[in-house]
Amino acid sequence: MFKKVILGSTCLALCLLMLHSSGYSQAYAGKGRIRGTVTDETGAPLEGARVKLFHAASASGLETKTDSYGRWEANFIRGGQWSLEFFKTGYESRKDFVTISEGARPLTGTTILKKVEGLVLSDDLMKLLDEANVLFNEGKLDEARVQYEKLLVENPEAYILNINIGNCYFKKGEYDPAIASYLKVLDKNPQYIKALIALGNAYTNKDDSDKAMEYYAKIDSAQIDDLDVLYNVGVGYYKGGKMAEALKCFQRSVELNQSYADGIYYLGLTQLNLQDNPAAIATFENYLKADPDSERAAQVQSFLDYLRKK
Repeated sequence: MFKKVILGSTCLALCLLMLHSSGYSQAYAGKGRIRGTVTDETGAPLEGARVKLFHAASASGLETKTDSYGRWEANFIRGGQWSLEFFKTGYESRKDFVTISEGARPLTGTTILKKVEGLVLSDDLMKLLDEANVLFNEGKLDEARVQYEKLLVENPEAYILNINIGNCYFKKGEYDPAIASYLKVLDKNPQYIKALIALGNAYTNKDDSDKAMEYYAKIDSAQIDDLDVLYNVGVGYYKGGKMAEALKCFQRSVELNQSYADGIYYLGLTQLNLQDNPAAIATFENYLKADPDSERAAQVQSFLDYLRKK
C-alpha cells in the first residue's frame, strides 16, 4: 500500500521554510557539532539559506541560516542520525542525512543548491515570492495561491510557479486542480522531476496507485531524496513484479537513512524475491536493529530463522 504524502513546504525551494526553533523541544541537545557552507553551482556563497536539522531518535531539532559567507553551524547536538534540509527561495531544496559522533571533530561539508529551472525574477519580484511563501507556510493557502497566480500572470515565463499553485491545492486536499497545475509544468518541460513527483504524490493521495506509478516510473530513483516517495515507487515496482527496479528504490532509501525501517523491510523482501539470501539475511538483521519492538519485527525474525536453516 502506498503512503499518503504530506507537504510541509512546497516541493521546490521556491518556498522559504518558516519554522522556529521554539517550536521544537530541545531533546536534541548533546556534545556533537556540525558545520557547513551553502553555495550555488558556481561556488558563490548563498546568504540567508535556511538549514533545518532534525534528530529522529529524539523527535526534535533546530533551524539556523547561513551568514554572508554561506556558512552555518550547529553545536551541542546529540549523536546519531540527523536529517538536514536546505532551502532558499529561487533554488531547489536539498535533503541529506548525516551521522554525528559526540566528542569527535565537527562534521563539515559543502552543500550546492541549484537554481530553479524556469524561474527568472527581479529582486523585487523575488521579494513578492518570499511573501507568498510565508503565507503558504502560515497555512494561508488561498492567499498564497492568489499571490503565486498574480506573479505568474506578470511573469508567464516563470511557468514553474504552477508547482507552488498546485501545492496550495494539494495541502487543501483538492487534488484535481493540483494535478491540473502540475501538468502545466510538464507541458513546458516533460522531464521536470519535481513535477513528476508532485503528480505521483497527488495520485497517491487520490488512491490511484496505477496512475501514480505512471509518473513515478519516469523518474530515476537516484534523483529522489524523499523517503516516502522512494517507498511508494519501490512498492509499486515490487507489486508489479519489477524486482530490479524495486531493489534500486529501497537501496536508495536505506542509503539516505540507515534507520528507515520501511525501506529496510522491503529491501529484504526484494532480495528474497531475487533469491539473494545472504543479502536478505544481512538486511533483516539490520531491520531488527532499527525496529526491534514492532509487530513486524516478529515476522522478520521468522524470516531469519527460516533463511538460516537453509
